[in-house]
Amino acid sequence: MANPLDTDAGTELLSSYIAELQLVQADFNQKLDQIPELSGEPRKAALSSAERALEEAKELLGQMNLEKQNIPSSARAKVNQRIRNFTTDVDAAERRLRTLADDRSALFGSRYTDNPSDVQLEQRNQLLAGTDRLERSTQRLKNSQALANETEAIGASTLADLNRQRNVIQHTSNVLLESEGYVDRSLKSLRGMARRMATNRVITIAIITVLVLLIFAVIFSKFR
Repeated sequence: MANPLDTDAGTELLSSYIAELQLVQADFNQKLDQIPELSGEPRKAALSSAERALEEAKELLGQMNLEKQNIPSSARAKVNQRIRNFTTDVDAAERRLRTLADDRSALFGSRYTDNPSDVQLEQRNQLLAGTDRLERSTQRLKNSQALANETEAIGASTLADLNRQRNVIQHTSNVLLESEGYVDRSLKSLRGMARRMATNRVITIAIITVLVLLIFAVIFSKFR
């Protein structure tokens, strides 16, 4: 059994996957230990249960391989080694399960025969094959449903982020338009002030000119 990953080497989600995988492995190994003591229908039920546990372990390994991307690069080598250890354990358990599943004499009891003409054997083989295909299809559907739910959640989160970004952009655009309005009004005010200053300058110059002319007129009239 592989040792668990250090909790400080990965994310909290990865640690939960590890803990769950250890529980699944313990249950799976317990089922494998019980199968050799069974035969007939109980053995078939135990094999089916072990198959489901194996599929769950593989799914957890897949989730762990995805989640390890969130781990810092400095710790990823250690994490990869631990995940490889888990994978090796699961592969070994799968080979053991396949060996137990191929023991048809234990599976069917004293009624088992290798005679290819045995109709009951052919029917049993077809039933087992159909059951196995059904279980695999069911598991694939569950995996697809889980992936679809995850994709839907990611899509909803992305849409929410895009909506927030659109609101921010729209608000920024409104602020810019309002700022442009302030700038236009400021320019108009400056132009008006400039015109008034020019007008006041002209009036001042005219008044000074008239006063100078009056002074010259008074002086001229006195010396005349």
